[in-house]
Amino acid sequence: MDKIFTPLQGGLIVSCQALEGEPLFGSEIMAKLALAAKRGGAVGIRANTPLDIAAIKYAVPELPLFGLWKVVVPGFEEVYITPRLREAVAVAEAGAEIIALDATLRPHPEGSTAELIQAVKRETGRLVLADIDSEASALAAIDAGADAISTTLSGYTPSSPQLLGPDLELVARLATRNLPVPLFAEGRIHSPDDARRALDAGAFAVIVGGAITRPAQITQRFVAALR
Repeated sequence: MDKIFTPLQGGLIVSCQALEGEPLFGSEIMAKLALAAKRGGAVGIRANTPLDIAAIKYAVPELPLFGLWKVVVPGFEEVYITPRLREAVAVAEAGAEIIALDATLRPHPEGSTAELIQAVKRETGRLVLADIDSEASALAAIDAGADAISTTLSGYTPSSPQLLGPDLELVARLATRNLPVPLFAEGRIHSPDDARRALDAGAFAVIVGGAITRPAQITQRFVAALR
């Protein structure tokens, strides 16, 4: 664990994701984005789907890879970040060292969040990054054995504050608890200043996606500022 996480401290992990229908969709493009992120100084990559994970691992094998697989399971549409063990196994086999999954307290397709975390660790032998939306879900994930926490889902669940920017208050509250695992700040980090403030609030490291790798979102923010 220390071998993987220690080099990430204070650094930037870049989320290279594009869903089907987006202009940059495709494993080859995601691998090139990951290579560009590495050249820019990123210390790790977050990626979605086994195909993209494998392509990125081939392109930048030296960077730790946070892998996930967004899958919509009927009846559990809101919980789609690596919702079941089968997705986690596929992510591990594709080459991810860390498996990110939805660790909110909402119902999951295969039981509780705790059961999923424990099953993933047992069956894959990989580290688990718990994507949480609240202080309660963070603490529950740690109790279940999660190896790291990320504020990814704050703002995307009814029980979390709906903010335009990152939930730095959640980061700060969790940081004051001196958690036994790394705390990553993620979600709506739109600028270098946001990233700096996340570290100042106590984050171990910062994960940024759309502000770097989604040109349509970046363009929309510029257009909105000009109106």
